[in-house]
Amino acid sequence: MDIKQLSKFLIKAKINTYASSGEGGEKILSDGSKEFEFEEKEFKYRDRYFGFNPFIGEEIAWQNEKMVWGMNYYGRIISEMIPAKQIYQFLQEALKKVREDKPFRGPDNFGQEDFEYFNKTEGILEDFEGEEKIFYKKQLVYKLNYNGGLITGK
Repeated sequence: MDIKQLSKFLIKAKINTYASSGEGGEKILSDGSKEFEFEEKEFKYRDRYFGFNPFIGEEIAWQNEKMVWGMNYYGRIISEMIPAKQIYQFLQEALKKVREDKPFRGPDNFGQEDFEYFNKTEGILEDFEGEEKIFYKKQLVYKLNYNGGLITGK
C-alpha cells in the first residue's frame, strides 16, 4: 500500500465531507446515525457518527473494496458559554486545514477571531492517537479524543 496516496485521499475525503459544512451529502440513517461518504478512483471513505453532544463516530477507508484504514473519535462541548453551532462551524474551518503528514483531524493549532483550536497527535498514519481542543476567549469549550491506524480484513 502507498501510504502517501492514502494520506492524500484522506485529506480530500475529509475536506469534501464534514469540513465542508455537510455539503458532502450527509445522510441520516435509520439507526439515527449520520454518515458522509466520499469516493475517488480505487478509494472509498465513510464517516459515520452518533449523537450531537456528546457524539461518537468512526471513519473507515477502503482501497479496491478492502478496508485499509480506520479512526474512532469521541467528542463533546464542555461549556455552554457559546452556542454549539458556532463551535462546530469553527471546528469545520479547522478541519479544512488537515495536514498530509497527519491526516487525522485538523492542524496542530489554528485561530480565528476569539476561537483557538489545538490538536496534539502521537504516532503516524499507520498507528496514532490524539486529542483536539477548542478554546473560546481562552476558555475550554470543546474536546475530542481519537485513535486509529491501518486495518486489514480476513
